[in-house]
Amino acid sequence: MFLSTFAATAPPAANRHLPIFRSCVDSDDPAILVARCVRPGAPLSGDWYLLLTGRRLVVTQETRPLHRLRLHLNANLRHLSNVTWRIDLSKPGIELAVTAVDGVRERLRMRLGDSETVWRVEQLLRDTLLARPVPV
Repeated sequence: MFLSTFAATAPPAANRHLPIFRSCVDSDDPAILVARCVRPGAPLSGDWYLLLTGRRLVVTQETRPLHRLRLHLNANLRHLSNVTWRIDLSKPGIELAVTAVDGVRERLRMRLGDSETVWRVEQLLRDTLLARPVPV
């Protein structure tokens, strides 16, 4: 299930990251969003990919000179705190910021094609990251 959902939603270059994503995500947890990102503070640090599922946020990096893949963040959504995002319609995109369980603040900017895509992705983020179950 995960593999077919990912392949259908992923940008073609993200398929290189599939083995890392597969090792981090359960097969019954389908991909909701796959996006190429940049780090606002480090624009030349390589290619970054974000995978958002119903239960996890996974971020990978492909380094520039050697094109090596590495896992940057693998977090259960329940363990993320201070989740915020900012929409930029002048250069269509969304900057997502989360604090991981280790206290490190992560910032990623998704470049999106147009304002309609920005609003669709914003709704996915809202539905997935803000609609957490209330503990009983």
